[in-house]
Amino acid sequence: MGESTVNTTNAAGQEPAKQSVFQRLYTGTGAFDIVGHRRKWFLAFGALVLVCFVSMGLKGFNFGIAFEGGTQIQLPAQGANGTITTEEAQEVFSDTLGRNPAETQQVGTGEAATIQLRSETLTPAEVAQVKQALFTELQPLGTDGQPSERAISDSRVSASWGGEISRQALIALAVFLVLVAVFLILYFEKWMALAALVALLHDVVVTAGVYSLVGFQVTPATAIGLLTILGYSLYDTVVVFDKVKENTRGILNLTRRTYAEAANLAVNQTLMRSINTSVIALLPVLGMLVIGYLLLGSGTLQDLALVLVTGMVAGTFSSVCLATPLLVSFKMRDPKYQKQAEKVYARREQLARKRSENGAAVSDDDHFDPGDDEQLAAELRREKARAAAASVPARHPKSTAQRRPGRPTGKKKR
Repeated sequence: MGESTVNTTNAAGQEPAKQSVFQRLYTGTGAFDIVGHRRKWFLAFGALVLVCFVSMGLKGFNFGIAFEGGTQIQLPAQGANGTITTEEAQEVFSDTLGRNPAETQQVGTGEAATIQLRSETLTPAEVAQVKQALFTELQPLGTDGQPSERAISDSRVSASWGGEISRQALIALAVFLVLVAVFLILYFEKWMALAALVALLHDVVVTAGVYSLVGFQVTPATAIGLLTILGYSLYDTVVVFDKVKENTRGILNLTRRTYAEAANLAVNQTLMRSINTSVIALLPVLGMLVIGYLLLGSGTLQDLALVLVTGMVAGTFSSVCLATPLLVSFKMRDPKYQKQAEKVYARREQLARKRSENGAAVSDDDHFDPGDDEQLAAELRREKARAAAASVPARHPKSTAQRRPGRPTGKKKR
């Protein structure tokens, strides 16, 4: 997979032109053996999920004030003596109450910038004491451009509100997974539904694990973004599975390609589309992340963009390298597909012996090279024609005894 070119021999024994990686991506000839290395992908994804679970269990999450509850004090970043920094506001808070705030950050830029101090729940007396100290030391400017104590605001959030958000998010996630499972079973089959759900859960765990590892703050916008990426991940997986369904239709009656090879071909045929879709989807999200961080500071827009970027990247990899290989593993446990694979390998061995004994080229109908674009397209057309013909009942001519009486037979009467 890491090679930059692929060199194959077509049915006529000629060496085709070498293809670059990008040409192989766009032609989708099955040159990238993704399904064949599924055990390596399983180990990689398993290790990643394990790291995420360990981080969530040991380190936990950096929950915002909406989930943990507490008090938030906000003041303009413009003061009578110049710009107020987060370090100055934190120092005043610490000197007043004798402890540091849980979080201090600047939101926005320029004249509209504000400084937010978040801490555990404070008593009304402590809030008044901190606000008075901030006004005395920093002199924040009001809307009229003059120092004003009214420019300093405070808000208190109960932890029960965050718990209600968490419960509603979990209910929405459970309903979504049930509806997805029903749809996939009806449209595809049970093994495709199971593989898609495993890939979906992988995306959720990895996104949550990244938040735990990096220390991103979990806010209500994070919960909204997490539910949003579920639909994106599922959409990409369904497109790949639809191609797998098309390539494997009637495959049990064919001996040209195994189920794993047909599924790998489907992944290659949709690989460039998955990459293009992910890049196009990530561009506006990255723009939203940059704008939210550089222009508006940490806030809802930045929190939403962070979870979308993480989830989209995880969803793209899982739909290509996890969902389809997992589906193949489920399918190849069925004895019917195992016997079909044995027939494919036996036929190839027979053709190889035939070529070695006769020393002559085998006809195009007997020889199949998955690296030859033209032959691959012809093979797909032949397989679709065979599958369509197999579903139509054959017509047999009626016997002479079943013919209608009186029908001329062409013989002369004596």
